[in-house]
Amino acid sequence: MDDKSLSQPGKRLWYVWDYDIDEETFQAMLDGKVTRGRLGRDWAAIRLLNYASYPEIVRRIGLPVLVQDWSRWRNKLRMVERRRGIDFVVEWLPHHHPEVFQENEQ
Repeated sequence: MDDKSLSQPGKRLWYVWDYDIDEETFQAMLDGKVTRGRLGRDWAAIRLLNYASYPEIVRRIGLPVLVQDWSRWRNKLRMVERRRGIDFVVEWLPHHHPEVFQENEQ
C-alpha cells in the first residue's frame, strides 16, 4: 500500500506542505511536546483530522485521545462528511469496544 503520508525521518508530511515542519516535529506537536508560536497540539490535530487518512489519524493520535479530545476539535473540521464520520466513531466505539480504552489505562 502506497501511503503518501508516511515519510522518511526529516521529511515533510504532505498535509503540512505550507509549513516548514518535518514529520518528527509534527508528531511532537501532536504529542503536546512542541509548539511553534500559535501552532501546537490542537493545530496539529486539526490539520491531521482535516487532511490525513483515517488509518493515519488513528496511528498518530490514537483512538482514546481522539474520543477524549474530539469535542474540542470537532467544529474546526472543514468537511461535514468527515465530521459526521468521526462523530459516529467517537459515539460508537466506547459502547461497542470498551477494551480499546481499558488496554490504554493499564
